[in-house]
Amino acid sequence: MTQTTSTRRKFLGMTGLMGAGAVLSGCTNIMAATPNKKNLDATIFNFALNLEYLEAAFYLAATGRLGELDAVGGDSSKVILPDNFKTAAKDGTGVPGLSAAVKAYANETATDEKNHVAVIRAVLKTAAVSQPVIDLGPAFQAAGNAASGGAITGFDPFANELFFLHGAFIFEDVGVSAYKGAARLLVDDSANGNLENAAGILAVEAYHAGMIRTLLYQQKDVAVTSSLKVSDVVQAISNLRDAVDGSSDDDQGIVDGTKSNIVLADTNSIAYSRTPRNVANIVFLDTTGKAGKGGFFPNGISGNAVTGDYSSILSL
Repeated sequence: MTQTTSTRRKFLGMTGLMGAGAVLSGCTNIMAATPNKKNLDATIFNFALNLEYLEAAFYLAATGRLGELDAVGGDSSKVILPDNFKTAAKDGTGVPGLSAAVKAYANETATDEKNHVAVIRAVLKTAAVSQPVIDLGPAFQAAGNAASGGAITGFDPFANELFFLHGAFIFEDVGVSAYKGAARLLVDDSANGNLENAAGILAVEAYHAGMIRTLLYQQKDVAVTSSLKVSDVVQAISNLRDAVDGSSDDDQGIVDGTKSNIVLADTNSIAYSRTPRNVANIVFLDTTGKAGKGGFFPNGISGNAVTGDYSSILSL
C-alpha cells in the first residue's frame, strides 16, 4: 500500500513539519566520503548501537524495567520521560492496563533490545560509544501531533496499551529497514562474525515488527479520536516516516484496501532498505537531510569512537 511522492509531500506540508528541521536540527556537514573498510564495520555498529539504546530504553521503560539499561552499558538517567511516568518506568509498574499477553510480549521485546545493546557493545569493545540523551517524552508528542495533522496532541505511548503499540510502531519498521540497508556496507568476513550478528539482529527486529503490526491490525477499527481509527493513525505514522526519511515512498500501513498488510515488503516480498541517512532523518524528525540532532535524540547521537563522526556512512 503506497502513495505517490506528491501526496506524501503534501501530507508533510499539511502537518507543518516542513519547517521542523530548522527547529529540531543542529545541522552537521555531511560530506561525501570514501569509507575506510577497516573502520566501516565499527562505524555501522556504533550507529546501530545508538538506535538500540533508543529501543531498549523505550521497551524497558514501558515494562517498568528502565534501570536494567544501566547493567548493559546504557544510562537510564539520560532518558527523558513524561513526568507522570518516571517512577513507573523503574519500579516494575510500566504502562498501566496492559493485557497479560501484551505485557508478556513487551517484556520479551525489552529483554531482546537490552541484549542487543549488550552484544553490540561486546562486538565493539572499547570502541563502543556511550548512550546519548534519549527523549521519550516531547519527541513522541511532536511525532503524534505531526502524524495526526494536529488531531492528537500530547501523545504519550506510556498512557495505555493502544498508545504503547502505536509508539512501538514508530520504531520497529525503522529497525528492520536500517539493518537491511546496512547489510551491503558490512565487510563480509566470517572470522569477525559481524555480518552474521547483524543478520541475526535484523531477524529479531523483523519478528518484533510483525508482532506489533499484527497487534495493531487486530484493533484496526478501534476509534482513537472522533475522526481517526487505529488503521488511520498507523497509516499516518507510516506517511510521516516516508515524508521525512528522504527515500522513495516505500513505507506502508497495516491495511491494503480490504486486505491485511502485516508484512512490509515490495512486490517481490523483499523487505525494504533504508540508508543510515534515511534512518537519521526519522529519529531526528528531520526534513532537511542534514540534521545532527533532534527528535528522539535532542543532543544528537553519540559520536563514532572510530572516526569521530558518521559522515562516511551518512553519505552512502
